[in-house]
Amino acid sequence: MSAIIDTFIAPPCHDQIDILYQDDHLLLINKPSGLLSLSGKNPQNLDSVHHRLVKLFPGCTLVHRLDFGTSGLMVIARNKAINAALCQQFSNRTVTKMYSALLCGHLDDDEGIIDAPIAKDPALFPLMSICAIHGKPARSRYRVAERIYHEREDGTLLPLTRVELTPETGRTHQLRIHCQQLGHPILGCDLYGGLLLPGTERTPRLMLHASELHFVHPVSDEPVVARNDSPF
Repeated sequence: MSAIIDTFIAPPCHDQIDILYQDDHLLLINKPSGLLSLSGKNPQNLDSVHHRLVKLFPGCTLVHRLDFGTSGLMVIARNKAINAALCQQFSNRTVTKMYSALLCGHLDDDEGIIDAPIAKDPALFPLMSICAIHGKPARSRYRVAERIYHEREDGTLLPLTRVELTPETGRTHQLRIHCQQLGHPILGCDLYGGLLLPGTERTPRLMLHASELHFVHPVSDEPVVARNDSPF
């Protein structure tokens, strides 16, 4: 098996983490695009959500992660017991996550399901691949919010579709590779075709935002419905 070599160095992220809610047990935050969720092994990749928050909330831990380029909602546990309780909800798939995204092109259908198993391949790192033999089950739902045209610098129009994405499983890069599989990669996605169409090369970020998070508060047992509007 090939050894995984991670050569990625994150550029500095000057955007702040917005703390949307806090109590003695957990935090709800809005992660900026361009910030790692967890610090990397390379000391140049020290800055991250966890690195910043642990200075303010000693003992806090990540329950889940968002990709470097993805912005939006994350729930952070303030101690190990809360982390275990929230991780259990994620493992049991009782947590609902919804994302807003801009996809390249206009989708034909207003809604649908992408059911395609995802596998890791160290030889292709950091890319994931669709693989019926070695892949783990992965399923995502999509719903079209609107079909739009973005005017390029030369005056021509770039067709885009705004969608709501709901992953039913939680594989690495799931939404990004599933949208590529659909034939409409997420605009700005450097790994799965979101910078290939003419007029997309200078897209400033991955157009993917975690906009909703539904779970049960592990102490109060009250349902939590968190929403954060997409910045694009």
